[in-house]
Amino acid sequence: MNPKNDDMHLEHALRLLSKGCVVGMPTETVYGLAADATQDQAVAQIYALKERPSFNPLIIHVDSLEMACQWGYFSPLALQLAAAFWKVDSPYQNPLTLVVKRNNQNLSHLVTAGLDTVAIRMPSHPVALSLIKAFGRPLAAPSANRSNHISPTTADAVYQDLGDRVPLILDGGACAVGLESTIVDVTTDNLILLRLGGATVEMIESVAGCAVQRVEHAACITAPGMLKRHYAPHHPLRLNVTSPLPGDALLGFGAVPGATLNLSESGDLVEAAANLFAMMRFLDQSSCREIAVSPIPNVGIGMAINDRLTRAACTDLESDTKGLE
Repeated sequence: MNPKNDDMHLEHALRLLSKGCVVGMPTETVYGLAADATQDQAVAQIYALKERPSFNPLIIHVDSLEMACQWGYFSPLALQLAAAFWKVDSPYQNPLTLVVKRNNQNLSHLVTAGLDTVAIRMPSHPVALSLIKAFGRPLAAPSANRSNHISPTTADAVYQDLGDRVPLILDGGACAVGLESTIVDVTTDNLILLRLGGATVEMIESVAGCAVQRVEHAACITAPGMLKRHYAPHHPLRLNVTSPLPGDALLGFGAVPGATLNLSESGDLVEAAANLFAMMRFLDQSSCREIAVSPIPNVGIGMAINDRLTRAACTDLESDTKGLE
């Protein structure tokens, strides 16, 4: 891995992408494993490297709303959300992925897992935007880690999980948000929440002027992050712990004496979100018996934090594939 990030490495990344190879790419959420979203062979490498089930679709990353509209149909509501959340310097600039009807047959069907919809987002990280703009086509880029493992928020974390199987990892520093994007289905007149993330439900509803509907039990996987078990450490994870047991590594939040690590001593949920995956990864490399996590308020971005923790703590490995094969 070369941790530098300059014009020379950007040119190297573009050559690799053009050859159908994968590249580690920083975003404001987590690091992504990027490949040409129009090449089946390139997208197949993502699935193989991540050991990701083929029924789990990918997000394509674009550099503008104009590029997005070349690959998906944007209704007036979708355009309204994209204009608010994808605009640089917007007060609503938080990571939001929109699921729309696909309108371009040049997009790899592996990206969409055979669905007639596509998940699209515009990252705000300057390295990601520069890479996509120079490439001229959308990049499929799920988190750059093995499927179900803790998402990477640094270039080093990508290397720890995937090693030399990724020919180049562009280093953009630690991810500012630290949680994946919120995903909303806008294929109908109703807004349907598919995954909690960096953009809160309250933000989305304030822009859309309508309520966001939630799906508790989806009949099929229509977007990333819907698997019941995901983001999981090797050590068992126990939630809402106020009294840790001997041998536990305590991941605290707020004023928690004796915490091994603390997501935010001041109780700041945004700070906690940015620290979550990095601290989980650190504790997972320790010799603890279990990772115990203090209660996290289930409000705002805290809902997304609890979503990740609940999936990470899940031990049901079979429920995600039943009826999907």
